[in-house]
Amino acid sequence: MPYDYDVAIIGAGAAGYSAAIYAGRSGASVVIFDKGMGGGLTSEADDIENYPGFKKIKGPELMEKMKEHASQYAEMHFLEEVKDINVKEDGVEVITAKKKYWVGAAILCTGTEHRKLGVKGEEEFRGRGVSYCATCDGPFFVGKKVAVIGGGNTAISEAIYLKDIGCDVTVIHRRDKLRAEKILEDEAKEKGVKFIWNSVVEEIYGNEMVEGIKIKNVKNGEIKEIGVDGIFVSIGEEPNNELAKKLGAKLDEHGYIVVDEMQRTSVKRIYAAGDITGGIRQIVTACGEGAKAALASLEVIGKRNPFE
Repeated sequence: MPYDYDVAIIGAGAAGYSAAIYAGRSGASVVIFDKGMGGGLTSEADDIENYPGFKKIKGPELMEKMKEHASQYAEMHFLEEVKDINVKEDGVEVITAKKKYWVGAAILCTGTEHRKLGVKGEEEFRGRGVSYCATCDGPFFVGKKVAVIGGGNTAISEAIYLKDIGCDVTVIHRRDKLRAEKILEDEAKEKGVKFIWNSVVEEIYGNEMVEGIKIKNVKNGEIKEIGVDGIFVSIGEEPNNELAKKLGAKLDEHGYIVVDEMQRTSVKRIYAAGDITGGIRQIVTACGEGAKAALASLEVIGKRNPFE
């Protein structure tokens, strides 16, 4: 049976776009599926300063450039979520919310999603004061009090951004020191970002909108309330591994897909790249992994890797 496409890429982020470029340039017919409009979590980033070739670029702008480039080599199916994947001896059946596709290989670039606090009020007030993206929702809180939950690079970058646009910002971190780079910590402190250490959120409360949070000091157990208008949760990510689980692909102890040096999973004809494979989860590494996965996938569709 002839393939509808040689390679299907699930997820239109940095890894997916890079895979599309490399697979397409190698002579494969390529389709990208994304349940949204592409870009992944990178599209939520404000200033990116560590992607080679750009001293500073906005996340949405970088993703738009990658999308434009990849569209020369792949057919883009946005707002078409992949529901299931069935691997056969001679190909892969990709089932979306719209139809079934027959392909030679599939590359999982499903990325990660924001980790939740899991506390009372979080879901109730999502979109009504609880946010996971400062660049998306920060402008709604100009002149208001907000709390940023977390202590890594993303959390402190978001705190700086929120301070810059005119928010009163307090960072709440469960430890007594940040995991973020010192340059970011120094900038945050210089700009007047406040910090509450050794504390975790116990509850988010309000009426129609968020009005405050209850936090607990992990050292002495003390509970106190802080009045805030908004909460920006930045405590890491969880892998979007539902498809990998259905396929029976090997996962590590954190739920990320295990791959070999050429991004092969434990399931023949299935490859994976980008944040879904764990590691340091940076844009530049996602691009490299996407390229490797694309070239490796040629092995099962009868095309030669031009770099062998």
